[in-house]
Amino acid sequence: MQVLQEFYVQATRASRPDAIGHRQAVLLIESFRRFRVQDITSEIMMAALDARQRFQLSYWDAAIIEASRAMGCTQVLSEDLNDGQDYGGVRVANPFR
Repeated sequence: MQVLQEFYVQATRASRPDAIGHRQAVLLIESFRRFRVQDITSEIMMAALDARQRFQLSYWDAAIIEASRAMGCTQVLSEDLNDGQDYGGVRVANPFR
């Protein structure tokens, strides 16, 4: 869920030269939801708070790691987190490297 929220905020940000409108962003999010989406539960939030401290991440990055773990993912694609870093069994890969 965190990734979809971040997509919306960044895609519609008025300062972006290529910003899209609210309706287009909503339609894209609806199409992305054909894939499994992990809701942020209180358990995932608490795990993210722990991961934030343990790995010195932002809360939002830790929430992505912990939601991925809850879904059984062992790899997260990210250009923001350290490529190759293992966060307790969830490894990051930069798709642009």
